[in-house]
Amino acid sequence: MTDAGIVILGIPIPSSRPAFLAIVAAHVVVGFVGVIAGAVAMLSPKRAGRHPTAGSVYYWSLVLVVASMGALAIIRWPMDNHLFALGLASLLAATIGRLARRRRRLRLHVVGMGLAYVLLLTAFYIDNGPHLPLWKLLPSSVFWIAPSAVGLPLIARALLRHPLFIDREYKH
Repeated sequence: MTDAGIVILGIPIPSSRPAFLAIVAAHVVVGFVGVIAGAVAMLSPKRAGRHPTAGSVYYWSLVLVVASMGALAIIRWPMDNHLFALGLASLLAATIGRLARRRRRLRLHVVGMGLAYVLLLTAFYIDNGPHLPLWKLLPSSVFWIAPSAVGLPLIARALLRHPLFIDREYKH
């Protein structure tokens, strides 16, 4: 990148070239859709309807986020290679979670999809945290650790307490 870039809503965009901005705009939109759809899937009852629909929107949004991140990473290699690696890890976890659901391996589904969400948020905070209100006051290590510190206990809680996983013989 040879141009100085621009700042949008306090977040520096490293290039003002129209093609780069178009990729960033698509990346932001599908990323936002994915974060919302993932939250809807997590908070919805686990039955036909809202949960699988939101889960599918989340998965395909993640595919598009990783594709756009791939394009951005190629343009800005090696500055964004860590973000691309997190995106690929997130997509791999989501793909494992999606396949696990089809094979009725519900615990693996929860772990895969939950881990994919944690990795997606980790990449977001690493890239944008230093520019967000309040977040910019935190050390950079928090951007790497906070999503896991919040997300992994929630995944564990779901595995230990969700009615789908409680052995019905021991339920009173």
